[in-house]
Amino acid sequence: MALSVVDLYRDVLPKTNCGDCGFPTCIAFAGMVVSDKHPLGGCPHLTPELVARCNRELGEQYAAGKWTKRDLAEDALKWAMQRSASMNLADLPDRIGGMRVDRDVGPVLKLPYFSGHVLIGVDDIERSDGSDLTRWEKVFLFNHVAQGGMRRPTGRWKGFEEFPNTVSKAKTMAGQVEAPLVERFHGRRVALADASIGIGGKDHAGGENNADAAFLFQPLPRVPLMLLFWDEDPVDGFNATAKLLFDETITDHLDIESIVFLSERLRQMLCDAADGI
Repeated sequence: MALSVVDLYRDVLPKTNCGDCGFPTCIAFAGMVVSDKHPLGGCPHLTPELVARCNRELGEQYAAGKWTKRDLAEDALKWAMQRSASMNLADLPDRIGGMRVDRDVGPVLKLPYFSGHVLIGVDDIERSDGSDLTRWEKVFLFNHVAQGGMRRPTGRWKGFEEFPNTVSKAKTMAGQVEAPLVERFHGRRVALADASIGIGGKDHAGGENNADAAFLFQPLPRVPLMLLFWDEDPVDGFNATAKLLFDETITDHLDIESIVFLSERLRQMLCDAADGI
């Protein structure tokens, strides 16, 4: 029996996202193992007997070429769809927002997503305007459907590192989200403002934050994000800094990996919007 990424993650790995293997999450490690890019023994929390048994199965599928060239996004999408398979569409508007819409193919949830909407059905998600969603976005949205609780945002903001179990992803947040925003927008606050407003953000400068610029985004009805930006000051020797903040309820609605994906998606959207300015 072949071991897929989902099989390895669900049935073999500890699912703790401890990072001891050198990868930020167990699902990322599983993808590397199944694609024959890293040995299963790289996880120090598996018994030698379990590693040996799985390696026999992995060796057979490597030899057959199974999974090694597979699109891992497709496998992750199937896993996310399985997570959300038990969803009750009637409950979703109260849980995560949006509204039920009846279509010829059956009812769907029309959910705000950044400045547009997505239509979420049992076995697919599409944008309401017909434009494309990536498969990773579908994975993210199905995971939100599966996890999303009923808590409303409180307006109490936290940095990513203040949430439990984020140590293994903190470098990703700093290196793949905040640092690229600094690189792109230092000395270009007007461009940051135009890009932020262009993707649906609202100016949130002043108040309790002392940032040079602050923007509030609402990618999902129950999931606001705040971007704070301090521009460089060569006279006083200060480098530019970017910081994403999250409502304290975000972990009711998204797992840690989904929070990182959403943050990376926001960074990409801001950089893409800046390209057109």
